[in-house]
Amino acid sequence: MQFAVPPRKGFSPAPYARTSFLTFQRRKQLKTIIILSVTFLAVFFLLSHPFYPSIRTAAGPVGSPGVVIVTLLDRAMYSDTYLQKIIKNREDYAQRHGNYPRSWAIVPAVRHAMASHPSATYFFHLDVHALFMNSNESLEARLLNRHRLESLMRRDVPVVPPDSIIRTFSHLQPEDIDLIITSDAEDLSTGSFVLKQGDFARFFLDTWFDPLYRSYNFAKAETHSLEHIVQWHPTVLARMALVPQRVMNSYSKESTRAAVDGTYKDGDSIIRFFGCDTDPNRDCEREMKPYYNLWATKVEIK
Repeated sequence: MQFAVPPRKGFSPAPYARTSFLTFQRRKQLKTIIILSVTFLAVFFLLSHPFYPSIRTAAGPVGSPGVVIVTLLDRAMYSDTYLQKIIKNREDYAQRHGNYPRSWAIVPAVRHAMASHPSATYFFHLDVHALFMNSNESLEARLLNRHRLESLMRRDVPVVPPDSIIRTFSHLQPEDIDLIITSDAEDLSTGSFVLKQGDFARFFLDTWFDPLYRSYNFAKAETHSLEHIVQWHPTVLARMALVPQRVMNSYSKESTRAAVDGTYKDGDSIIRFFGCDTDPNRDCEREMKPYYNLWATKVEIK
């Protein structure tokens, strides 16, 4: 509520022209103050909150890798000959497509690779018992291209085969995806997955490696831990694309538990000798040799 205050006795208002001029001057001064204040606040904000492009979408410096390959090599368990073949295979593929091969323990390995290569966009973990067989096809063309990924994403299927009640989301688009993985006949496959650099990746790896989950003593360690996280945390499932096994995880004919149409065929990008290191009746080096020779012939590596 407002009240009109009567003028004091003897009050004599200024001429109209003078009042108008003072009002104009006052408004001009007020406008100047507002502009200066906004400018000052904007400069202060920029100085105190520097703008950094999101790491999820920003391009790295010229020459930085688009994909970092992560492979764990256990020199105590396998011969130098075998490991050198794996290294040559990874290095050849990396050199052809500008990737950097790296070797660490699985979850902290990928986390460390991300810290070591902050400008890289993708990190591809590939188990040591695997070979790139189609060296001329980049991961971008095989999997990461938006249209390619959209055609490969398996929507509304059980997250954990064969009959998990939790299913992959049907509405996801390629731009939503930060984790790309396959499954075999029984599990999600931690031996071959792609993770996109960014805040989600760090959150995901930290969660996956959380002491709470490691204390659960899952029968299949990282695999069952991952399956638990994906099924119980929609935040993770909402960033995950499940793709057909042969896209980046074809099993050799000696490997068990391949998904339907998950066994290696000529032309596949990758062959993985799943289980060769845990089955006493199998030999990783023996199984790999003919495929390595075939690959070496194609790329002319002796």
